[in-house]
Amino acid sequence: MKRRDFMNWVGLGLIASSLPVAIAACSSQTTPVSKDWQTVGTSVELDKTGQLLAKDSPAGPVLVVGTSKAGITAVNPTCTHAGCTVAWTDAKKFTCPCHGSEFGADGKVQKGPATEALKTYAAKIEGNSVVVKPS
Repeated sequence: MKRRDFMNWVGLGLIASSLPVAIAACSSQTTPVSKDWQTVGTSVELDKTGQLLAKDSPAGPVLVVGTSKAGITAVNPTCTHAGCTVAWTDAKKFTCPCHGSEFGADGKVQKGPATEALKTYAAKIEGNSVVVKPS
């Protein structure tokens, strides 16, 4: 085998062996969400305002309301009608700013146009952390 042929085969082998790494790096495949408890913030943050919004948590978007002393509730704050982010109000309900849908603390629809409840999460205080568990 000539030296030039040998070098061509070695180069081709290097390119071929690095191809799977390049494909994996460019892949848009996402990591599955864990079914374990996920930290979304601290109890200090929650106690300051009575709510904690974690848009990019490992569990997905989460809005936790309540206090570390009185108990907490957690929902996905994405309105099931138009996809807007709901807000927790002084009237103790979630309200959508886009079309006025209202949801109870349990996530169930109280006033349309939304017809589906908000997704809820199991939530608890663990040490100084607020944690939720995707269902």
